[in-house]
Amino acid sequence: MLILDCGERPDETEHLWACADVLCCACGGHAGDEESMRRVVAFCARSVARLGAHVSYPDRAGFGRRSPFSHPDIVETVQALADSLVDQERALLRMAHAQGVAVTAVKPHGALYHDAAIYPDVAGAVIDAAVAVFGPRTLLIGPRYGFLHDECARQGIPYAREGFADRRMRPDGSLVPRDEPGALILDPEEAAAQAKRLLETYDVVCVHGDTPGALAIARAVRAAIGSG
Repeated sequence: MLILDCGERPDETEHLWACADVLCCACGGHAGDEESMRRVVAFCARSVARLGAHVSYPDRAGFGRRSPFSHPDIVETVQALADSLVDQERALLRMAHAQGVAVTAVKPHGALYHDAAIYPDVAGAVIDAAVAVFGPRTLLIGPRYGFLHDECARQGIPYAREGFADRRMRPDGSLVPRDEPGALILDPEEAAAQAKRLLETYDVVCVHGDTPGALAIARAVRAAIGSG
């Protein structure tokens, strides 16, 4: 299954979205607004792509890539984080309801994605918000290991272990930081080969919509892994 993080850039095209099985749409925390959400939802309404919520710390200035553990002004408490996630998810849900589209997945973004793996309170906030807004059968997408995975397993919440076609990954499933040389995989064929390899041990693979050359990468991955 191919996941695409989307709704983050005004120049994203439907050609890119058409490659994905699930479109995880930014809900305003790190990027996105009503118009971008409406566009993604409308595409899902007339295609086979499923809709997911791509939630984040409320950090548009840092594109959701800063953690409150190092930038405490972003969000002060776990409850404030949960409240923000609920607000983001409800914003997408309103758009989806208006067009008769179901939101079937939730995926954290950036620093929230990483923190949910290593801090149990953060993982709990992500899960609690998703269940409160979308229900306990909603698919959570996240790291292969860590607290988010373990708590979903404990509660019986569907979970997809995610690998990345366009990023270097460490043996423990974490991503090589973006500021390290070669962290991004920009060659479509290399990304496609990595996607096929990852799907031997992961449930889904992701392409980031803001990766340079994302369309060529997504098309190569789609061709390599077949239909979802």
